[in-house]
Amino acid sequence: MKIGLYPGTFDPVTLGHLDIIKRSARVVDKLVIGVLPNQAKRPWFTVEERMELIRKVTADIPNVVVDCFDGLTVDFGRQIGAATIVRGLRAITDFEYELQIAQINHKLNPDIDTIFFTTSVEYSYVSSSIVKEVTTYGGDISSFVPAEIIDDIFEKYKSRIANK
Repeated sequence: MKIGLYPGTFDPVTLGHLDIIKRSARVVDKLVIGVLPNQAKRPWFTVEERMELIRKVTADIPNVVVDCFDGLTVDFGRQIGAATIVRGLRAITDFEYELQIAQINHKLNPDIDTIFFTTSVEYSYVSSSIVKEVTTYGGDISSFVPAEIIDDIFEKYKSRIANK
């Protein structure tokens, strides 16, 4: 069984993420979405909440499972038996960063390869950061995130400002 690992923060999962998930799920037998804590990004959602949002939007993709990990991606990849790490690319700047990470990961574990998917053009400008910024100003995020989680995102924003 060929297992792929798509690691990320996914705070929140976007249509760009979902595009990569759907496309990469077609080339592996099992795709594990690995959710990272990444406190450096100051996430809105807890790891558990992010995992639930991803489960909600991938419920119709039978070979996708959602898990979380902390530590090196290649270590988690080894633990789950991954043959590949999946990464999405939106722009040249993403490639420069992702290439360096892929080379480091290959040095740490040459048994796991990184495969890159270029994001579909209609999602090339979408990021979780943009989703959060537009949400903050009450904007329309329907072209950035799956419809199933729009209410979850606005509810999270409201609870964040209520708790300040």
